[in-house]
Amino acid sequence: MILQGKTALVTGGSRGIGRAICLRLAKMGAKVYINYVSGLAAAESVRDEIAASGGQAALLPFDVADAVASGEAIKKLIAEAGAIDILVNNAGITRDGLLARMKEEDWDAVADTNLKGAFLCAKAVSKQMMKQRYGRIINIASVVGFAGNPGQANYAAAKAGLIGLTKALARELASRNITVNAVAPGYIVTEMTAALAEEARAQLQREIPLAVLGSAQDVAGAVAYLAGPDGGYITGQTIHVNGGMYM
Repeated sequence: MILQGKTALVTGGSRGIGRAICLRLAKMGAKVYINYVSGLAAAESVRDEIAASGGQAALLPFDVADAVASGEAIKKLIAEAGAIDILVNNAGITRDGLLARMKEEDWDAVADTNLKGAFLCAKAVSKQMMKQRYGRIINIASVVGFAGNPGQANYAAAKAGLIGLTKALARELASRNITVNAVAPGYIVTEMTAALAEEARAQLQREIPLAVLGSAQDVAGAVAYLAGPDGGYITGQTIHVNGGMYM
Protein backbone atom coordinates (compact mmCIF):
# COMPACT_ATOMS: atom_id res chain seq x y z
CA MET A 1 0.00 0.00 0.00
CA ILE A 2 2.65 2.50 -1.09
CA LEU A 3 0.12 5.32 -1.49
CA GLN A 4 -1.46 4.83 1.94
CA GLY A 5 -2.52 8.22 3.31
CA LYS A 6 -2.35 9.94 -0.08
CA THR A 7 -5.29 11.67 -1.77
CA ALA A 8 -5.77 11.50 -5.52
CA LEU A 9 -8.12 13.23 -7.95
CA VAL A 10 -8.73 11.57 -11.31
CA THR A 11 -10.67 13.66 -13.81
CA GLY A 12 -12.89 11.73 -16.19
CA GLY A 13 -12.60 8.82 -13.79
CA SER A 14 -15.90 7.07 -14.39
CA ARG A 15 -15.02 4.93 -17.40
CA GLY A 16 -12.29 3.61 -19.69
CA ILE A 17 -8.75 4.69 -18.87
CA GLY A 18 -9.94 6.92 -16.03
CA ARG A 19 -11.74 4.04 -14.37
CA ALA A 20 -8.65 1.83 -14.58
CA ILE A 21 -6.52 4.58 -13.05
CA CYS A 22 -8.96 5.07 -10.17
CA LEU A 23 -8.97 1.34 -9.40
CA ARG A 24 -5.16 1.09 -9.55
CA LEU A 25 -4.48 4.09 -7.30
CA ALA A 26 -7.07 2.90 -4.78
CA LYS A 27 -5.49 -0.56 -4.76
CA MET A 28 -2.19 1.15 -3.91
CA GLY A 29 -3.82 2.72 -0.86
CA ALA A 30 -4.79 6.21 -2.03
CA LYS A 31 -8.16 7.75 -1.33
CA VAL A 32 -9.48 8.48 -4.81
CA TYR A 33 -11.84 11.25 -5.79
CA ILE A 34 -13.64 10.25 -8.99
CA ASN A 35 -14.50 13.21 -11.21
CA TYR A 36 -17.21 13.04 -13.85
CA VAL A 37 -19.65 15.36 -15.61
CA SER A 38 -22.40 12.97 -16.68
CA GLY A 39 -22.84 9.25 -16.13
CA LEU A 40 -23.49 9.16 -12.41
CA ALA A 41 -24.18 5.42 -12.52
CA ALA A 42 -20.76 4.69 -14.03
CA ALA A 43 -19.01 6.83 -11.42
CA GLU A 44 -20.93 5.13 -8.61
CA SER A 45 -19.91 1.76 -10.04
CA VAL A 46 -16.22 2.70 -9.77
CA ARG A 47 -16.70 3.98 -6.21
CA ASP A 48 -18.56 0.84 -5.18
CA GLU A 49 -15.95 -1.45 -6.71
CA ILE A 50 -13.22 0.35 -4.81
CA ALA A 51 -15.18 0.17 -1.57
CA ALA A 52 -15.91 -3.53 -2.07
CA SER A 53 -12.17 -4.23 -2.28
CA GLY A 54 -11.47 -2.31 0.91
CA GLY A 55 -10.39 0.97 -0.65
CA GLN A 56 -11.55 4.54 -0.22
CA ALA A 57 -13.27 6.60 -2.90
CA ALA A 58 -15.64 9.55 -3.26
CA LEU A 59 -17.42 11.25 -6.14
CA LEU A 60 -16.54 14.79 -7.22
CA PRO A 61 -18.69 15.93 -10.15
CA PHE A 62 -17.63 19.07 -12.05
CA ASP A 63 -16.81 20.24 -15.56
CA VAL A 64 -13.03 20.60 -15.84
CA ALA A 65 -13.44 23.32 -18.47
CA ASP A 66 -15.42 25.51 -16.04
CA ALA A 67 -12.97 27.60 -14.00
CA VAL A 68 -15.42 28.39 -11.22
CA ALA A 69 -16.77 24.85 -10.91
CA SER A 70 -13.35 23.20 -10.95
CA GLY A 71 -11.92 25.67 -8.46
CA GLU A 72 -14.81 25.25 -6.03
CA ALA A 73 -14.81 21.46 -6.30
CA ILE A 74 -11.09 21.16 -5.65
CA LYS A 75 -11.34 23.62 -2.75
CA LYS A 76 -14.05 21.35 -1.30
CA LEU A 77 -11.84 18.28 -1.78
CA ILE A 78 -8.90 19.91 0.04
CA ALA A 79 -11.12 21.08 2.89
CA GLU A 80 -12.49 17.56 3.30
CA ALA A 81 -9.29 15.56 2.81
CA GLY A 82 -6.78 18.05 4.18
CA ALA A 83 -4.46 17.54 1.21
CA ILE A 84 -4.26 16.78 -2.50
CA ASP A 85 -1.25 14.65 -3.37
CA ILE A 86 -1.97 13.32 -6.86
CA LEU A 87 -3.82 14.90 -9.77
CA VAL A 88 -4.44 12.86 -12.91
CA ASN A 89 -5.74 15.04 -15.74
CA ASN A 90 -7.53 12.38 -17.75
CA ALA A 91 -10.79 14.07 -18.79
CA GLY A 92 -11.03 14.36 -22.57
CA ILE A 93 -13.46 14.46 -25.45
CA THR A 94 -13.30 14.10 -29.23
CA ARG A 95 -15.10 16.04 -31.94
CA ASP A 96 -13.51 14.53 -35.04
CA GLY A 97 -13.74 15.98 -38.53
CA LEU A 98 -11.59 17.08 -41.43
CA LEU A 99 -10.20 20.58 -41.06
CA ALA A 100 -12.20 22.02 -43.97
CA ARG A 101 -15.44 20.92 -42.31
CA MET A 102 -14.56 21.31 -38.65
CA LYS A 103 -16.83 23.70 -36.80
CA GLU A 104 -15.25 26.31 -34.60
CA GLU A 105 -17.32 25.12 -31.64
CA ASP A 106 -15.87 21.61 -32.09
CA TRP A 107 -12.35 23.03 -31.96
CA ASP A 108 -13.20 25.06 -28.86
CA ALA A 109 -14.94 22.19 -27.03
CA VAL A 110 -11.94 19.87 -27.43
CA ALA A 111 -9.39 22.54 -26.54
CA ASP A 112 -11.40 23.64 -23.50
CA THR A 113 -11.79 20.16 -22.04
CA ASN A 114 -8.55 18.47 -23.07
CA LEU A 115 -6.10 21.35 -22.54
CA LYS A 116 -7.71 24.21 -20.65
CA GLY A 117 -9.27 21.72 -18.24
CA ALA A 118 -5.84 20.36 -17.32
CA PHE A 119 -4.54 23.90 -16.82
CA LEU A 120 -7.46 24.82 -14.55
CA CYS A 121 -7.16 21.69 -12.41
CA ALA A 122 -3.38 21.99 -12.11
CA LYS A 123 -3.74 25.63 -11.12
CA ALA A 124 -6.37 24.77 -8.52
CA VAL A 125 -4.22 22.10 -6.82
CA SER A 126 -0.86 23.86 -7.15
CA LYS A 127 -1.13 26.17 -4.11
CA GLN A 128 -1.92 23.30 -1.77
CA MET A 129 0.80 21.12 -3.29
CA MET A 130 3.34 23.94 -2.94
CA LYS A 131 2.26 24.52 0.65
CA GLN A 132 2.70 20.85 1.55
CA ARG A 133 5.87 20.64 -0.58
CA TYR A 134 4.71 17.49 -2.30
CA GLY A 135 2.67 16.63 -5.36
CA ARG A 136 2.33 14.46 -8.44
CA ILE A 137 0.57 15.85 -11.52
CA ILE A 138 0.09 13.38 -14.36
CA ASN A 139 -1.44 14.43 -17.66
CA ILE A 140 -2.97 11.87 -20.02
CA ALA A 141 -1.82 12.89 -23.48
CA SER A 142 -2.01 10.79 -26.67
CA VAL A 143 0.17 9.37 -29.42
CA VAL A 144 -1.65 11.68 -31.86
CA GLY A 145 -0.20 14.66 -30.01
CA PHE A 146 3.17 13.51 -31.34
CA ALA A 147 2.33 11.82 -34.65
CA GLY A 148 -0.84 13.67 -35.69
CA ASN A 149 -3.92 12.01 -37.15
CA PRO A 150 -6.18 12.97 -40.07
CA GLY A 151 -9.54 14.25 -38.90
CA GLN A 152 -8.29 15.08 -35.43
CA ALA A 153 -6.63 18.48 -35.77
CA ASN A 154 -8.38 19.73 -32.64
CA TYR A 155 -7.58 16.65 -30.56
CA ALA A 156 -3.95 16.41 -31.75
CA ALA A 157 -3.34 20.11 -31.11
CA ALA A 158 -4.83 19.92 -27.60
CA LYS A 159 -2.79 16.85 -26.71
CA ALA A 160 0.40 18.40 -28.13
CA GLY A 161 -0.34 21.48 -26.05
CA LEU A 162 -0.67 19.25 -23.00
CA ILE A 163 2.91 18.10 -23.50
CA GLY A 164 4.09 21.72 -23.53
CA LEU A 165 2.08 22.42 -20.40
CA THR A 166 3.62 19.38 -18.73
CA LYS A 167 7.17 20.59 -19.38
CA ALA A 168 6.48 24.18 -18.32
CA LEU A 169 4.82 23.15 -15.06
CA ALA A 170 7.58 20.63 -14.35
CA ARG A 171 10.11 23.46 -14.41
CA GLU A 172 7.91 25.80 -12.36
CA LEU A 173 7.06 23.36 -9.59
CA ALA A 174 10.17 21.20 -9.21
CA SER A 175 11.62 23.31 -6.40
CA ARG A 176 8.58 22.42 -4.26
CA ASN A 177 9.00 18.66 -4.79
CA ILE A 178 6.11 18.52 -7.27
CA THR A 179 6.65 16.38 -10.34
CA VAL A 180 4.68 16.86 -13.54
CA ASN A 181 4.68 14.17 -16.20
CA ALA A 182 2.55 12.85 -19.04
CA VAL A 183 1.45 9.44 -20.24
CA ALA A 184 0.68 9.14 -23.95
CA PRO A 185 -1.50 6.12 -24.83
CA GLY A 186 -1.65 4.67 -28.31
CA TYR A 187 -4.55 2.52 -29.51
CA ILE A 188 -6.25 1.25 -26.38
CA VAL A 189 -9.15 -1.20 -26.16
CA THR A 190 -12.22 0.90 -25.43
CA GLU A 191 -15.93 0.79 -26.23
CA MET A 192 -15.10 2.49 -29.54
CA THR A 193 -12.36 0.10 -30.65
CA ALA A 194 -14.40 -2.90 -29.47
CA ALA A 195 -17.10 -1.90 -31.94
CA LEU A 196 -14.73 -1.79 -34.93
CA ALA A 197 -15.12 -4.21 -37.80
CA GLU A 198 -12.60 -7.05 -37.83
CA GLU A 199 -10.65 -5.64 -40.81
CA ALA A 200 -10.46 -2.18 -39.27
CA ARG A 201 -9.18 -3.66 -36.03
CA ALA A 202 -6.63 -5.76 -37.94
CA GLN A 203 -5.42 -2.64 -39.75
CA LEU A 204 -4.85 -0.90 -36.43
CA GLN A 205 -2.88 -3.87 -35.15
CA ARG A 206 -0.68 -3.83 -38.27
CA GLU A 207 0.44 -0.32 -37.33
CA ILE A 208 1.67 -1.52 -33.92
CA PRO A 209 5.01 -3.36 -33.68
CA LEU A 210 3.71 -5.46 -30.77
CA ALA A 211 0.68 -6.26 -32.97
CA VAL A 212 -1.92 -5.90 -30.21
CA LEU A 213 -4.06 -3.07 -28.89
CA GLY A 214 -3.23 -1.83 -25.42
CA SER A 215 -5.47 -2.01 -22.39
CA ALA A 216 -6.62 0.65 -19.96
CA GLN A 217 -4.67 -1.27 -17.32
CA ASP A 218 -1.46 -0.71 -19.32
CA VAL A 219 -2.00 3.04 -19.06
CA ALA A 220 -2.95 2.81 -15.39
CA GLY A 221 0.30 0.99 -14.70
CA ALA A 222 2.35 3.86 -16.10
CA VAL A 223 0.33 6.36 -14.06
CA ALA A 224 0.83 4.26 -10.93
CA TYR A 225 4.60 4.27 -11.47
CA LEU A 226 4.72 8.07 -11.81
CA ALA A 227 2.41 8.55 -8.82
CA GLY A 228 4.43 6.29 -6.54
CA PRO A 229 7.82 6.69 -4.86
CA ASP A 230 9.70 4.96 -7.69
CA GLY A 231 8.75 7.84 -10.00
CA GLY A 232 9.89 10.56 -7.63
CA TYR A 233 12.99 11.55 -9.65
CA ILE A 234 11.14 11.82 -12.95
CA THR A 235 9.63 15.11 -14.09
CA GLY A 236 8.86 16.84 -17.37
CA GLN A 237 8.74 13.50 -19.19
CA THR A 238 6.27 11.55 -21.30
CA ILE A 239 5.86 7.80 -21.01
CA HIS A 240 4.59 6.37 -24.30
CA VAL A 241 2.23 3.42 -23.87
CA ASN A 242 1.62 2.43 -27.48
CA GLY A 243 3.19 -0.94 -28.27
CA GLY A 244 5.96 0.76 -30.25
CA MET A 245 3.83 2.55 -32.84
CA TYR A 246 5.58 5.84 -32.09
CA MET A 247 9.33 5.76 -31.48
